[in-house]
Amino acid sequence: MTVCHGEVRSMIERWGGVVVRRAVVVLLVGLGITAAALFAGVGLEDKLSSGGFDDPASESARELTEERDVFGNKSIDVIAIFTSEDEVVSDPAFRAELEETLAEVPGDRVESIATFYDTQDPAMVSHDEHATAVYISLGGESQNDFMDSYRAIRPTIADSELDVDFAGPFAVYSDVNEHTKDDLLMAEIVSLPIVLLLSLIIFRSVTASLLPVLVGLVTVLGARAMIAGLNEITEVSIFAPNIITLIGLGLSIDYALFVVSRFREEIALSPDDTRHALVRTMATAGRTVMFSALTVAAAMSSLLVFPQAFLKSIGYGGIAAVLVAMVAALTVLPATLALLGKRVDSIRIPFLQRATAVDSDHGAWSRLARGVMRRPILVAAGVIVVLLAVASPFLGVKWGSVDYRVLPNDAEAHQAAERLNTEFGPERSTANVLLEGADEAEVASYSEALLDVSGVVDVRPVETAGDTTLLRAAWEGNSQSDHSQDLVRELRDVPSPDGTTALVGGLTADTVDLAGSVRSHLPWMGLIVVSVMLVLLFLAFGSLVLPIKAVAMNFFSITAAFGVVTWIFSDGHLSGLLGFESSGFLDLTNPIVMLAVLFGLSMDYEVFLLSRVREQWDATAGSATSPAKRNTDAVATGLQKTGRIITSAALLLAVVIGAFSLSGVVFMKMLGIGMLIALLVDATIVRALLVPATMKLLGRWNWWAPAPLARWWERYGFREAGPTGRSGDAKSEEPLPVG
Repeated sequence: MTVCHGEVRSMIERWGGVVVRRAVVVLLVGLGITAAALFAGVGLEDKLSSGGFDDPASESARELTEERDVFGNKSIDVIAIFTSEDEVVSDPAFRAELEETLAEVPGDRVESIATFYDTQDPAMVSHDEHATAVYISLGGESQNDFMDSYRAIRPTIADSELDVDFAGPFAVYSDVNEHTKDDLLMAEIVSLPIVLLLSLIIFRSVTASLLPVLVGLVTVLGARAMIAGLNEITEVSIFAPNIITLIGLGLSIDYALFVVSRFREEIALSPDDTRHALVRTMATAGRTVMFSALTVAAAMSSLLVFPQAFLKSIGYGGIAAVLVAMVAALTVLPATLALLGKRVDSIRIPFLQRATAVDSDHGAWSRLARGVMRRPILVAAGVIVVLLAVASPFLGVKWGSVDYRVLPNDAEAHQAAERLNTEFGPERSTANVLLEGADEAEVASYSEALLDVSGVVDVRPVETAGDTTLLRAAWEGNSQSDHSQDLVRELRDVPSPDGTTALVGGLTADTVDLAGSVRSHLPWMGLIVVSVMLVLLFLAFGSLVLPIKAVAMNFFSITAAFGVVTWIFSDGHLSGLLGFESSGFLDLTNPIVMLAVLFGLSMDYEVFLLSRVREQWDATAGSATSPAKRNTDAVATGLQKTGRIITSAALLLAVVIGAFSLSGVVFMKMLGIGMLIALLVDATIVRALLVPATMKLLGRWNWWAPAPLARWWERYGFREAGPTGRSGDAKSEEPLPVG
């Protein structure tokens, strides 16, 4: 009696039939939507947010909100450094030119401007007295408003007869945005031709090699249009398009490679029956693509639990890219294959041709798997020890957030910050302290208490309104150092006078609060990722053991990547070779983004491999072969069937990711290199060695599930069709262990 194994599989098979019958319509609709998406995404980067790194519920965010409600914006957003080679700051001509320039700045774009002539602060004059720093507080209500204000005032100030350099947070953000847009364009220009060339080598046919690039372009354009629409209703970060290119282009190439390879395999078996070949492709590779996309989207959706708009935006971009890649791989791609049929291998490259047996189960990958499974304990232990050793630098990681060092050394905001730190005295950091409900005597007492905190060199009032006073505490050192973060915590520990409240904000306080927010939300992220993975992989494979093993495999590849990233970017190794300045810490948000992206991509390859293993396991159900040998054969065959595809997919994805490692922005460089390391480790060491070893050790327990779940999956589960086109009706003659 044939058992129904899921409506979703039947739906995909039916969809394969529809695509064959209506291929032209499906393709034209898909390309029409893509053309509309192209126009929808024009100028996207100019519309997106430059900020979004704060938690609105944090103390630093509340301090900033209340500060602006009472006093307006008093933060030092931009530092303009005015320089003259011939005159010193005290010369009347220098002062006249500076004041004339500042008088032309649009008043609605600035909240306040502080000069040395107003404050007589010696820290605002360079050692040689030929330059002075001007502190500018921008006008507006949000970070986007402030960025617009900075862009509006910059040309006016830059037109001064004096030389002007720009430093400060919004000068850094502006340069980051410009470099990010340039890096995105460079990544696309560099990666696409190389991807096309490698696809040509992998497929050995011009026609087949163009298909991954086609799906990649559809994905990127479609996802950009989705983000453009989303930006109309919520804040989306400038980094969302980067993650779209990185994930969307990479995954769509993976999916296209997997689908096209399976179609070529099926069309070789049924050269005169395109419909059967495509329906089989959709029922197998199409089903795998769908589950892979859902797992990656689930991993990316875990970023939505964080309150920071930046992390949410990475999640939005990732989800959009994955879903569009899935839709393109299940619509535009099969429609194209239906029209091509056997011509998918047309325009062959003669010198790249070689004999291959697509149905061979005894190639090099199979031999490697069987060799590993002869000594599974030794291989598993050795691989785990090596990966944990690579991961060990992560144990000593230090955390910080964005400052001028994320920019390349030749960026203006980076060079201006270096000038401030060398020509104007030692680097200083500040915290804004908002004291509410205090009289003059209490303000003085509280200021003295703040000044008593070890390391604080200055505490001065900025402005007072009624019983609310804004104080600014200063100390020497970089705002992102451990010392600065500890000092902010000590400032917060200083008790305010009875009946008053105090809030501490500023750049360092932002970092302290960001760390706290990440720590509190990280468990929820982990719970979401692991729970969804367990459910989806159980639905795909009917086992509770395989999903747990898959999560464990991902742990090793991801922590190894974290170790390498820490060794390079926090400890400073290879900084000269890779062209960046080490900050001595990792950006707090970077590992969170890496965790979500890498978990999804690792599951991508896990699903590809296990789908073929499960297919082979089902194909031998009811045979006289022992379960142990069936398991060994299934793993070896699965690796043989997918080894070349996974390696090729990883190589193509590595090109896309590698292009981002060339970025001048350290955040993107770090993300690119970290993901590149994890990808290569996952697609080679983990998939080729650790997975076969652990599956050999687990034996038939690989397929275990509690009895009620096992019965449910046998009736409703969603497995791939077996070699005959059926869904594996037969049961194993030896029952699996049950709960």
